[in-house]
Amino acid sequence: MVTATRVPTPITAIPNTVRVLDRETVETQLAVSPSLLDSLSFSVPSLAPGRQRLTSAGEPLRGRTPLYMVDGIPQTTPLRDGKRSGFTIDPAFVDRVEVIYGANAIQGLGATGGVINYVTIRPPANGEWLRRASAEITTDDFEQNGFHYRGSTVAGRTMGAFEFVVGGAYERNDLFYDGADRPIVVDPTQGDIMDGSGWSIFSRLGYDITPEQRLELMANTFKFEGDGDYRPVPGNAALGIPASSIEGDAAGDPTRNDAQNFALTYRNQDLLGGLLTLQAFYYDFYALYGGDTFPVFQDPAIAPVGTLFDQSALASKKYGAKLTFSRENVLWQGLQLVAGADYLRDRTNQELAQTGRLWVPNLIYRGWAPFLQLEQRLLDDRIRLSGGVRWENVTLTVPEFTTIASANSTFVEGGSPNFDTWLKNVGVVVEPVDGLQLFASYAQGFNMPDAGLILRAVRTPGRSVEELVDLKPVIADNIEVGSTLRRGGLELSASYFWSNSDLGSRIQVIGGAGVIQRERTEIKGVEFAASYRFAAGIRVGGAFAALKGRYDSNGDDLVDRDLDGRNIAPNRLNLYIQAPIATRLNARIQASHLFDRRFRGGVPRFDFDGYTLVDAIITYDGATAGRFTLGIANLFDQQYINYTSRRRTSSTTETIRRGVAGRSHSAGRAASEA
Repeated sequence: MVTATRVPTPITAIPNTVRVLDRETVETQLAVSPSLLDSLSFSVPSLAPGRQRLTSAGEPLRGRTPLYMVDGIPQTTPLRDGKRSGFTIDPAFVDRVEVIYGANAIQGLGATGGVINYVTIRPPANGEWLRRASAEITTDDFEQNGFHYRGSTVAGRTMGAFEFVVGGAYERNDLFYDGADRPIVVDPTQGDIMDGSGWSIFSRLGYDITPEQRLELMANTFKFEGDGDYRPVPGNAALGIPASSIEGDAAGDPTRNDAQNFALTYRNQDLLGGLLTLQAFYYDFYALYGGDTFPVFQDPAIAPVGTLFDQSALASKKYGAKLTFSRENVLWQGLQLVAGADYLRDRTNQELAQTGRLWVPNLIYRGWAPFLQLEQRLLDDRIRLSGGVRWENVTLTVPEFTTIASANSTFVEGGSPNFDTWLKNVGVVVEPVDGLQLFASYAQGFNMPDAGLILRAVRTPGRSVEELVDLKPVIADNIEVGSTLRRGGLELSASYFWSNSDLGSRIQVIGGAGVIQRERTEIKGVEFAASYRFAAGIRVGGAFAALKGRYDSNGDDLVDRDLDGRNIAPNRLNLYIQAPIATRLNARIQASHLFDRRFRGGVPRFDFDGYTLVDAIITYDGATAGRFTLGIANLFDQQYINYTSRRRTSSTTETIRRGVAGRSHSAGRAASEA
């Protein structure tokens, strides 16, 4: 059952590619991955490989931005996308991850690439205790500064009408090392999970008012902060020398993420014969990025040009409400109605923390959207026809402001541009024989371009927010056809998709600062997955994703150049075998191959040379003694230059070595500020 569709829906009834990663799958990948976001990469091959940083920059889903959520609460900051949205909750508190592929408007703003929903833990419904404690140690080289530690504990129980869960987690990481035993470079700009520590507290309270009515309160606090004990040593891409790290105080304040999520949910399972869900939420997010004497930060009124150090900080506060009502057999048999409305208010700004300058002014987003979705089941549910509309009504209020000195201290007249648009979807699922589903769908997703990037770069006098046409929304059209087969121990799936945006949002780095290029983009791809479970408990499987993206580089409305590695993932093949090897002892071997990619119309030196990584995971179930897991990431100690690093325009290069008896680690230096 998938909850990211607004109402609990069987996975076989959704006319899209959907992947649900249960707790066991998440824990398996965390044995060889440094974070929750990186752990998704193996299970979702069309998600760009993780950089193993405190950032999701360059990690699109199907070539576009996914909407990250925690229990349906949006984590994404689209008005100034800081690429930290996947790092707002500790994996100890996640029960499963729901991934809906492709552009859609099910949850409103932000899902042009799909939806990634972290569903948090609940206690057993039978009244038994949920009691879980874990301790973990990871190392790359068994040296003093190559060890990393993590611990968590969770407890909860259902007692009659009352339910509660509480938990805490802490982790601390030191240096990561590459295949040649060189310290991997800390990312001083985008932020790093290396040389840092974090903690998180989670709680959930639930109360059944009546057998049909329920009230829940969820609260989560997450904080991760760098230690600033190391500084980067630049590499040389031309000579194939990767950047590295040495001991020393990092300039400025350490990077960090602070996130607080609160949600109050009311459910009534028998209102007018249907299910009513009302959720109110509040999300407070603060991200501090590393700094430097970037040209964009310079101001001769403060310090001589070339000497002014600064670093940016992104702050976003949002609150909103989601109302959903669903009812079966409306008007006639087999017709399901889902209706509701969403409201969202988001205030985002970005400051230069060392000098107190406001780089991106307050951007206040107000949007509300009623929606209606219908599904008709026919022939004993062998055929499901669905369709719906959503009306987005948005106002973006920006007060008057003056850009910083590098943008010529330009005064910009404030304004409140607004727009409204209809977003549509249709789909069909056919089950000709038991276990086989064929599906096709068309859906539109909606996102704002990164308004902060646009506004902070205004340098032409006499401009106003109202006339900045780049604030027009990104609407992505997604067409998908596919099939799934579940028969005995066999599972097969295949899909083809095509995604088009007449006014896309491609990020390009110019002069050390990110800018938005509004161009027509087209992305298409195929995805395959297969697995088979033998009677002896042996399971084998694999997944393949191939994507191709192009954009219009000259304004003639024809796509003529390949999207680069910041905007699209490499083609990828993942394979695994999992089997019991003794009583209570299980083993898993998995391999991931990233194929070479040549970017037509791009700079040849940025072409990508693929690589293959192999991981091993051994698990022993000690019954009452607990479960013990040994993960060996990058089993053959492969050294390689990662995908995102190939897209850098600086002289530094990233390498990755997945550490012995531990997780996957990366290195690199960002070529531009956040």
